[in-house]
Order: sequence, then C-alpha cells, then structure tokens
Amino acid sequence: MKVGVLGSGSMGSGIAQVAATAGHEVYLYDNNPDALQRASKQLQKILNRLVEKGRLTDADSKAIFGRIYFVDSMYAYKDCGIIIEAIIENLDIKKAVFEQLEDVVRKDCILATNTSSLSIASIAAACEHAERVIGIHFFNPAPIMKLVEIIPAIQTSQQVKTKAQSLIDNWGKLTVLAKDTPGFIVNRVARPFYGEALRIYEEGIADVATIDWAMKEIGGFRMGPFTLMDYIGHDVNYTVTETVFKAFYYDPRYKPSFTQKRLAEAGFLGRKSGRGFYDYQDGAEPPKAQEDRELGQKIVNRIVIMLINEAADALYLNIASKKDIDLAMTKGVNYPKGLLQWADEIGINNCVKRLDNLYHTYLEDRYRCSPILRKMARDQHTFFKH
Repeated sequence: MKVGVLGSGSMGSGIAQVAATAGHEVYLYDNNPDALQRASKQLQKILNRLVEKGRLTDADSKAIFGRIYFVDSMYAYKDCGIIIEAIIENLDIKKAVFEQLEDVVRKDCILATNTSSLSIASIAAACEHAERVIGIHFFNPAPIMKLVEIIPAIQTSQQVKTKAQSLIDNWGKLTVLAKDTPGFIVNRVARPFYGEALRIYEEGIADVATIDWAMKEIGGFRMGPFTLMDYIGHDVNYTVTETVFKAFYYDPRYKPSFTQKRLAEAGFLGRKSGRGFYDYQDGAEPPKAQEDRELGQKIVNRIVIMLINEAADALYLNIASKKDIDLAMTKGVNYPKGLLQWADEIGINNCVKRLDNLYHTYLEDRYRCSPILRKMARDQHTFFKH
C-alpha cells in the first residue's frame, strides 16, 4: 500500500519515517516548499545518526530514505491506500483539507487525522464518504514512541477501523482503541498530572522543584510535571488544557491554571524560549528541592489519586478498555505503572477515602470520586485479578 502523509513538521516527518521503515512508498506533502526541504534534510540527518549508532545499516538507511517522496502537490496521493494528516490543530483548516483530499484520492482510500484532541466526527463530517475517516494519533517522536491511539468516529465503518488498526500494528506499534471524546485516552487521563501539581504549587504547599523531586524520586515518574510542562511548551500544554476544559462543558476537573496562562502570555514557554518554571539560560542555578519524604509522599498521593480517578472515570464512561487505558498511560506517557493496576495496589477502598478526604477539604466538584470506584469499593472488587 502506498501511504500519503500530509504535513512535514516533526510529527508528519516522523510518521513518514515509520511507514517507510515498514516498507511502504510514502508521499510526504506540505504546501510550504521550505518546510518540505527542511524535512528532507532533517530526515536524512536522523537516518545517518541511526547508522552511526548501529541501529540501521547504511543500505537500510538509503532504502528507507529512497521510499519517501517529497511532493509538491496533493495529486501525488491519487494511488495511496491511506493518507495520514498531521497539520495544525485547527478544526476549520482540517475540515477544508479533508474536503480537498476527497477530490484527489481513490474511493477506497482511508483518510486519517493525527489530531490529539479534536473531534473526529467533525472532521469526518466535511467528507462525502465520512465512513472512511478515522483518528490515528501518534505520539511525538513517532519513530520512538510505541503507542498509537486509534479513534473511530461514529461515522467510521467497521472495515476501515479494522484495516487501519491492523496496518499500524504491522508497523510495529502498540495500538489502543479510544472513543471519540476530548483528549481520547492519554491527553484526557494525564490532565491531573499537570493540573493537580499546579494546584499544589498555587496553594503554597510545595515549590516547583520539590513537587518535581517528589514525583520522580518517590512516585517513580521519569519527569516531574513542571519539567515536563517546560519541555512540552506552555503555549502547547496550556492550549490542550483549555481545549479539554471547554470541550467537557467547563467541568472543574479540567480547569486550567492562571499560573500557566501567565507564563504563556509572558512568552516564558519553557525550554524553547529559555525560561518557563525553570530558567534555562546560561549560568542559571537550578532551584533546590526540599527533600522532605513525608511531604513528598503527600504530593505523590494527591496527584496519583487524581490520575487514578480520571482513569477510572474513562473506564466508567467506556472511553476505552481497562487494558488499553493502562497500556496507553505506560506506553504513551511512560508512567511507572498502569493507573488501574496502581489503584488495585493502593486498594480501591483507600482510593475512595483519599478522594473523599480531598472533597470534604475543598468542597469542590473537581475532587468528586468516580462512581465506578465507589461501586467497586462497596462490592469489594478490583480492576484486575491478582
């Protein structure tokens, strides 16, 4: 099958590399010729680096690059079996692009979007044959991250869903099925990792360095929430939070933070601008954490219970299966363990008590316990058999 990729940014280029590595001819299109040229140079550099590290032979590297065609027209897609769009996160622009694609591709061509949070149903509605549209959400960098979320819209045919998932599985990825709801699995369930950390900081319970230290040292996470927000960029991370908040009809669980909003407004976007929660300029001294294990444990308990509650609610609302939810969080954002498995280890009854304590302290709907946890505690059930 010939594969088309629309958009030559880091995500589009990464997807093109994955498909070409799996043996497909790939047609990478961008309406900006300079961006296409940059993508070509960057891909060449990445493949050369893989050869230097011994992960690819020189012959394989040349073959992969030779299978990627950098094209200046959508008409190059006419024989493709699937197109994966990876452009700006703007619904109107995506709808316009999908409408254009239908005039170019074959009738049996699958049209996929790599959106991280927009409605697949809305994008599909722009097409005459909406049944062939599906969400295929890769994580950045696409060649390295194993997880891919497969999101059928309500219009998507069963055949397209099966074919798309099978294709991505054959590319060596781990696929999970998600319902077409804001944030899908990962971007929905991960919100408290940032949101609750920000809340703890805003309340003055601990500073940024201490919260990051606690989540890494005691929680076992690869990166603390503030380091990760600085890495992602506050323009991107704040926008996703705000989008999810609006999309969930202003549910207080997803409420954005003024602290992060002000950083974005000031242009303190994190690593890419040299300053965010931390100062990345030359000579800047990183702040020292208060390595108090008792305080650290309280921080971890609070953030983790909010993550567990979000994962449990995703299961309660049939966003995905319990297996796929835990797989998504361990493989999509490298959590130390699956959140539902973690809930079983803590004890479902203890999870309910921790959430109820937070709710009674703040009397905010943000801390409401998911009905599934309350029911499981009453029935003495666990998510998995042990």
